[in-house]
Amino acid sequence: MSASDKAYEFVKQGILSGALAPSTFLTEGQLADEVGVSRTPVREALLRLQAEGMVELFPKKGALVVAATPREARETFEARGLIEEWAAGQVWPRRADTVPTLHEKLDQMCAALKADDIGAFSVADRAFHEVIVEAAGNSVIARQYRHLRDRQIVIVAGSMRADKSRMASSVKQHKELVQLLETGTRAAFVRACREHVAHATSLVTSR
Repeated sequence: MSASDKAYEFVKQGILSGALAPSTFLTEGQLADEVGVSRTPVREALLRLQAEGMVELFPKKGALVVAATPREARETFEARGLIEEWAAGQVWPRRADTVPTLHEKLDQMCAALKADDIGAFSVADRAFHEVIVEAAGNSVIARQYRHLRDRQIVIVAGSMRADKSRMASSVKQHKELVQLLETGTRAAFVRACREHVAHATSLVTSR
């Protein structure tokens, strides 16, 4: 891993984990010391993160961790919904190969629900949907989808908590998606995927 990649991963994981909260100011010198690299790769890393919408650069000073606006939250979920609806239609011919992996992710969600582990639950939830998007067969769209999910983590940071009833409802919805992929119709599966994202969107944008 290059020095720039090392700095990039350090800052990105800090943002995604919530350790670097929105409105936190990051100086190049501070990051260079913490990562153990010079300022040049830190600057390169911050440029990449700015391109992904995670920070705002202030030349020769550092960067500010960006807080999402209500509009960005809405547009991020809209974009996610468009990709997932498209992927649902594309994955249908490949469903026999996809279902076993979805069952694995669903089992992980159930285990996290039982343990009241919101972090593990979120990871399994995201992985479930990434399986469908990646199985759709377009690597460019899959990459953009991962960026959207990264941004979504930042958007909902601070509002997430271990809500057992909400987690249980999510598990039920994911079980229904798998069942439709196994025994339903393509149209019903696409519709259910669209409604699933719409429900997730309403939970965030109604706050």
